[in-house]
Amino acid sequence: MKVALVHDWLVAYRGGERVLDAMARIFPDADLYTLLRKPGALPPSLESRHPRTSALQALPGVHRYYKHLLPLLPAAIRSLSLERGGYDLVISSSSCVAKGIRVPRGARHLSYVHAPMRYMWHQFGDYFGPGRAGLVTRLGARAARPLLRRWDVRSSRTVDRFVANSRHIAGRIRELYGRDAAVVYPPVDLDRFVREPPGQGRGGYLLWLGALVPYKRVDLALAAAARSGWPLWIAGQGQLPPGPVPPNVRVLGVVKEEEVPALYRDARALLFTGEEDFGLTPLEAQAAGRPVVALARGGALETVTPRTGLFFSEPTVESLLGALRSLDDWERAFDPLEARANALRFGQEPFREGLLREVEALMGAA
Repeated sequence: MKVALVHDWLVAYRGGERVLDAMARIFPDADLYTLLRKPGALPPSLESRHPRTSALQALPGVHRYYKHLLPLLPAAIRSLSLERGGYDLVISSSSCVAKGIRVPRGARHLSYVHAPMRYMWHQFGDYFGPGRAGLVTRLGARAARPLLRRWDVRSSRTVDRFVANSRHIAGRIRELYGRDAAVVYPPVDLDRFVREPPGQGRGGYLLWLGALVPYKRVDLALAAAARSGWPLWIAGQGQLPPGPVPPNVRVLGVVKEEEVPALYRDARALLFTGEEDFGLTPLEAQAAGRPVVALARGGALETVTPRTGLFFSEPTVESLLGALRSLDDWERAFDPLEARANALRFGQEPFREGLLREVEALMGAA
């Protein structure tokens, strides 16, 4: 069986790219397609695939401004030619437009959805609301939104089988596309977090880790730290919201992969402040034996239990502070080994088994 893997873009190695990497290991001979790639941004396991890119790759420095080209991305993904590959199966790894790939005649299309096009649907305000983008960008986004929504729904009809990364996203697929989706949770590389004894919060800091993009709501963590005085460490790529950084906040920037396990281990708790489609960091924190303080929405409700983390109900500073104030009492019953055991349910092997089961169901139906 000849397989093609399609991913939106390859400019960093984050959650979606880790899932793609796991897919590539399951299908070691698959060809890889993407809109554009940033040289040096990927591990050798993906770089060695020599990803085939669209015409966007020829634009100078495109990896710095590709999101401003959002209205052009549907046409760009359709321009990728798979016709001569002789493919039996196309697997798209999609959070934007990858599911809209033109599938060759006779091939089957399985789409693993990290999220429908969140910029244009449920999180439009997080990206293009007042204070989130410049006036020109906001006006352009509003003009493009109806067209992109229609394209997003229309392109869903070319998918033979949907797989969602969580029950939360399966619900979005049903709501927006009118399609059912099986759930196969993303694989978390938990082995690197279980080589040391579980953490005991020796560092005493609260940890926020992730890409510094609006919907992840690092602003809530910053405001809570400013009002409470609790030490907060922030790690991740991107820019903080405008304004002064409180003196009790330490900004680490991008952290090397080998440094992440110790960062979790020595934290008091991980702050998970945004509504995520799934979210890998809560599972990494639990694998390291640390609790999570999470917004009670999205994927966190599937990966964090009342015994491995605290939830706050609203995306407000007051709600987050309320959860943090109860942390002292709640921690007395917290068991690092129970947190680790919960995380291990989301390892590499369950993902492999689940994805292959869905592929077999699709190809058997064919």
